[in-house]
Amino acid sequence: MTNSSTRLLDQVHVPADMRDFSVEQLRQLSDEVRQEMIESVSITGGHLGAGLGVVELTVALHHVFQTPADKLIWDVGHQAYPHKILTGRRDRMRTLRQGGGLSGFTKRSESEYDPFGAGHSSTSISAGLGMAVGRDLKGENFNVVAVIGDGAMSAGMVYEAMNNAGSMDSRLVVVLNDNDMSIAPPVGAMSAYLSRLLSSRPYLSIRHFAKDIAAMLPPPLERAARRAEEYARGMVSGGGTLFEELGFYYVGPIDGHNFDHLLPVLKNVRDSAETKPVLIHVVTKKGRGYPPAEEAADKYHGVGRFDVVTGKLAKPKANAPSYTSVFARGLLAEAAHDDRIVAITAAMPAGTGLDKFADKHPERCFDVGIAEQHAVTFAAGLACEGFKPFCALYSSFLQRGYDQVVHDVVLQGLPVRFAIDRAGLVGADGATHAGSFDLAFLGCLPDHVFMCPSDEAELMHAVATAAAIDDRPSFFRYPRGEGVGVDLPERGSVLPIGKGRVLRQGNRVALLSLGTRLGEALAAADDLAARGLSTTVADARFMKPLDEELILRLAREHEVLITIEEGSIGGFGSHVLNLLALSGALDKGLKVRPMALPDRFIEHDAPTVQYDQAGLNAPQIVATVLDALGQRVNAAIA
Repeated sequence: MTNSSTRLLDQVHVPADMRDFSVEQLRQLSDEVRQEMIESVSITGGHLGAGLGVVELTVALHHVFQTPADKLIWDVGHQAYPHKILTGRRDRMRTLRQGGGLSGFTKRSESEYDPFGAGHSSTSISAGLGMAVGRDLKGENFNVVAVIGDGAMSAGMVYEAMNNAGSMDSRLVVVLNDNDMSIAPPVGAMSAYLSRLLSSRPYLSIRHFAKDIAAMLPPPLERAARRAEEYARGMVSGGGTLFEELGFYYVGPIDGHNFDHLLPVLKNVRDSAETKPVLIHVVTKKGRGYPPAEEAADKYHGVGRFDVVTGKLAKPKANAPSYTSVFARGLLAEAAHDDRIVAITAAMPAGTGLDKFADKHPERCFDVGIAEQHAVTFAAGLACEGFKPFCALYSSFLQRGYDQVVHDVVLQGLPVRFAIDRAGLVGADGATHAGSFDLAFLGCLPDHVFMCPSDEAELMHAVATAAAIDDRPSFFRYPRGEGVGVDLPERGSVLPIGKGRVLRQGNRVALLSLGTRLGEALAAADDLAARGLSTTVADARFMKPLDEELILRLAREHEVLITIEEGSIGGFGSHVLNLLALSGALDKGLKVRPMALPDRFIEHDAPTVQYDQAGLNAPQIVATVLDALGQRVNAAIA
């Protein structure tokens, strides 16, 4: 049965179903897609503003191009909710970001309409160029369209890709979704007319003819003719100079919500014989069509559940402050006593809690855009000048700056402090945003301090400790979500470097936890005690330097030693095993079992479910101990 409010959308199961729609029908379809998206996200939560801004653009692209034969790449993936609705996934939108449901990003395994996965940003042009070159090498004929925007243009990889693409004779279409008016002034009818003209076959034919004629002229006249043509195009295309210099044919800016402007340009580009890469500059409004999102673009970028009518966001009752807010509190406490403390983030001021720091100390807070490599080396430069930089990045985003961490910070011994947010599993954002690998890829580097607080008070202490370390780099990691509800100090205390603590003393089993699995380790100890197994629980606090004295004592005094961490194989447990092996502790019958994230990606779900899947909750810790002790203990329990 057809819903009267989604009459056209009900007819569109795949993009081919709307290829014959009139412009008026496309407008109505866009309204229906927008409403469908708002209703879906109000139930599941997710990224809202960016998707609302590209509804007309999404409809136009699928209307003009022959997807999935033509490749449509979204950068970043949170712009792609309208794309999912139009490509056979509408009936699953209420499962978005839920366990077993749709991913919040594009994903190759999810649909043939997702030719490239995008959880992070700034990859679409590189991937699109690779597909275009692959197409040409195989002698095939299809279009490759990369849609980039929502801040992704601030990453250096974009310009590396454009520089490469501009030097190649391979047809690629890049659509720049400019949704914050940061590049071009408002657009209108004259700009739209000029864009249609510049993208049209007659103009391109004349341009090629003029180039051929110019090539026959003596060199000085040829150069003059080319400069004149570039000057004339600059007069009408305004902001395209940079893209033209990178080797792209620039068209725009055009109104990304106006089909009368969009469709002719997209069709001209589709039908062009031009082999030079083309950049279409489209201006859109983030949150378009939903007043609450239009009025507060940052607030409605990513949302939880909300009331569609009022726009009021649902706020689940918090039992404790989030780790991110506790980091901000700790940093503000330190900054009040030390004006050398500065803060750096890469386009995530609210996500990392540095918006609070910026409110208090605007001159000491720096948002460098989606540019983690630059953020790291920028922090290194500040450290050279005697400042105390805190570089706050998500764990999975820090991966992009790894070379700079190694060469520009650790190798030089510069005291940059890295606040690593979203460590461990992150729930609805899934595998693309999970902080699974930082313990492994940072732990292998020499001569730094790496702290893993077990609760929010310990995080306050980690911030204070990092602020006090002036002779080498330091790192501290903490998860997404709320803490465990412990009392917080006004200001953290400086911890003794490389020293853990024992919370519960036993004599048979030792549970050595690093990070926020400590609560699960304590719960497991209660279970083991009920089974007659005396259990020690220790909080390592540091991965580097290791508390060798504590670890070797645990090895001497217990039959079983279990290490527990929220990171991949190759992290804390590997360092402990290396120490035990070199010390000879393993030769004395000690049973060691490292517990880490499994050697696979864990998909989006509730964090408690994810940690069950990872085997890092209390029941799995108990099972690991019992397995290490063998049938003799099982029989005694039975």
